[in-house]
Amino acid sequence: MMAENDTNPETPPTVIESMVAEETAGAEEESGHNINAMLNVALNVQIVLGHSRMPIAQLLSLSRGSVIELDKKIGEPVDVMINDRLVARGDLVKVSENRIGVTLTEIVKDYVSKRA
Repeated sequence: MMAENDTNPETPPTVIESMVAEETAGAEEESGHNINAMLNVALNVQIVLGHSRMPIAQLLSLSRGSVIELDKKIGEPVDVMINDRLVARGDLVKVSENRIGVTLTEIVKDYVSKRA
């Protein structure tokens, strides 16, 4: 007489358990490998100081030394965009003698799809 949990009377339970463990380990290795492959993907990162809107005539009249007024004030956080999507905000900082960087002050929580 066969027990209710036995799927195949010829396969002992320890063999089934080891087969399941091998399948699970293989899936973890595959997913880990896929994540490592994604870590090498280059993304376009932009730090946006501000925006301005002007007529084409004014744009064509710009020359060296022209000043373009932006919509942000000094001291306001800059936007950190990755692939044209706002992901964070931060403050400009001096990194070395002639280099600047951004200190992240806020991570922007984006709309999460309800299709999960």
